[in-house]
Amino acid sequence: MDALVILIPLMPLFAAFVIGIAHLFGALKGEASETFTALTATWAISMSCLLALVLLGADFLHRNGDAFTVGLWLDSDALKIDLAFMTTGFNVKLAALFAVLLMVITRFSINYMHREAGYHRFFFILSLFSSAMFLLILSGNAIGTFVGWELAGLCSYLLIAYAYDRPVAVANATRVFVTNRVGDAGFILGIGLSFAWIESLNWTDINAAAAELSKGEAAVIGLCFTVAALAKSAQLPFSPWLARAMEGPTPSSAAFYGAVMIHAGVFLIIMLAPLISQTPLVRGALIFSGTTTALYSYFVGLTQTDVKSSLVFATTAQLGLMFLECGLDFWQLASWHLCAHAVVRCYLVLTAPSLMFNVKDNPIKPVSPMLGNKRWLFVASLQRFWVEQITDWALVKPVRHLARDLSYFDDNIVDRLMGVPAPAISAASSLAQLEERAFGAKLENGSDNFVAGTGLIGELASSTAGLVHWFEDRLVLQGVSKDALHVGREMGHLANKFETLVLRPRYLVLLVFITLLVAF
Repeated sequence: MDALVILIPLMPLFAAFVIGIAHLFGALKGEASETFTALTATWAISMSCLLALVLLGADFLHRNGDAFTVGLWLDSDALKIDLAFMTTGFNVKLAALFAVLLMVITRFSINYMHREAGYHRFFFILSLFSSAMFLLILSGNAIGTFVGWELAGLCSYLLIAYAYDRPVAVANATRVFVTNRVGDAGFILGIGLSFAWIESLNWTDINAAAAELSKGEAAVIGLCFTVAALAKSAQLPFSPWLARAMEGPTPSSAAFYGAVMIHAGVFLIIMLAPLISQTPLVRGALIFSGTTTALYSYFVGLTQTDVKSSLVFATTAQLGLMFLECGLDFWQLASWHLCAHAVVRCYLVLTAPSLMFNVKDNPIKPVSPMLGNKRWLFVASLQRFWVEQITDWALVKPVRHLARDLSYFDDNIVDRLMGVPAPAISAASSLAQLEERAFGAKLENGSDNFVAGTGLIGELASSTAGLVHWFEDRLVLQGVSKDALHVGREMGHLANKFETLVLRPRYLVLLVFITLLVAF
């Protein structure tokens, strides 16, 4: 039964491939093709759900091994990475639960997204995300988990910016994407240190070697993965990104920030329980971050006036309690808490559009007088305790100023020392020189001499060069018409526009991300 684990992430990946290719080549056209897209995505996630439940049943009957290895993926000197999957334990249980929730969300999305612009694009991203989450949960080593981690983050970016014609949605998506890259840096550093000190990237080997590591080594590895977990699950100081992520459609909010992806950080900590238990420093960081996030989310949630914002801070508060439970070594409680919260939050987010109908005639619960009479607390809650502004002041602005200073230094000092010419917009290009020649502009000295040489070899070389120059000058350069020059100028303008478009931050970030994926 272990071999079934391969098909669980492959089925939605195949659906994403089919939908993406069909949409790319124009086979899917608007409302007429919605049925095909919906059936493809629904059947794929339903099959993954069925396989995950079968694998879970086999695990309960003790028919599974600990892991299933497909084969060797990478072999480079001492680094050997297998394409392996976990087939027992909490990984399989969580995969089965997430499969059920993703199937419900996919089915809900069929009617909810009906006649929406980007219908096929939505199901392509949702199917790709489902595959990424299954890979994240079931992978037997840190590399496979990281690939799923990054793919899920990319899908999150694409669905936050689902309405890409709205500047707010695009700006929020970029902010969320960049914030999560801080956690990814911790994940990559944890992978590198694990290989350097443990010489293995398998999760079972990392946990088994926890007792043999020194306290400092275990603490550093644990802190690296903890930073990744805190960023992914929107804990302080990374909490503000989650409120920005609510720009996407409701089904994507339910999948990413209600039921599935938002719990990835807690899952990572639970999976590394043997390592975390050996490091009091990491446990202290989990207790501090979890407690402060829960309190922060509670007070800020009291003053939210829209349903999605209220759900956001309720989610981060519950996640903070999960991290607190992990820090206190209540691993079983944290596991149950994660599963129960995923189910409840999925339901709440999916029913958010009908909340006004469901709560009709229900009285609002008043705030306790102890809190209601504190005006300063009310203002701080409305401003969300200025966490994002403090982060901008402490991190974003210094980096921006440093980048501006480095750019000035590069343009005005390094370029001049290296003899780099002025920017193309202010310098005479070869195309402009060609146009001058076509309209009869002459060299200053009026001479047509190209080279001069002495001696037999020099005369032979100069004669050959002069002949080539004459051929190029008479038959190539002067043969270019004004129409060709006009076309060339237009192509240059188009190239400049394309370069400006590509250099936008969101496309640069996407290009870097794709490069990392190809590298891995």
